Amino acid sequence: MKELKKAVFGAGCFWCIEAVFQRLEGVSDVESGYIGGSSENPTYREISSGLTGHAEVIRFSYDEDLITFDELLEIFWTTHDPTTLNRQGADKGTQYRSTIFYHDEEQKAKAISSKENVATKIWNDPIVTEITEATTFYTAEVYHQNYFNSHKSAPYCSIVINPKVAKLKQNFSHKLKQEYV
Repeated sequence: MKELKKAVFGAGCFWCIEAVFQRLEGVSDVESGYIGGSSENPTYREISSGLTGHAEVIRFSYDEDLITFDELLEIFWTTHDPTTLNRQGADKGTQYRSTIFYHDEEQKAKAISSKENVATKIWNDPIVTEITEATTFYTAEVYHQNYFNSHKSAPYCSIVINPKVAKLKQNFSHKLKQEYV
């Protein structure tokens, strides 16, 4: 069996980015969680205080034969606003920062290059996304997993997540899993 690569992205609330990346062909095992902070086994309540230093992120596996890291980065830049420091929409705080946690030097180099050469073509304002080496990932509580798919009629999903999923479909329909086309 082919070994899949791992990636960790933060783009505001993890429910939003989880919904986007779950829909991509070649992406699997999407988990919402926390990374980059100072405490072990943090809870959502602790993260929400903004005092732990963790970011809300997703960790996922991907098959490079179906989707490349460069394609994942382009989708990342397109489906959130990487120009707002510690904020996505109404979600404010360091836990909502735009961030890429790399697993090796190749991912680091590609993330830096993509930030400089792809994100700057999509956005006019300066890109504030952090690019940091991956540390310990903590899986978020069960009720945060698969949130959008389980709560599509919730107001947050309708107002905030649906437009991100629509943007994904509009710009990357050729990369969607068949059930999401």
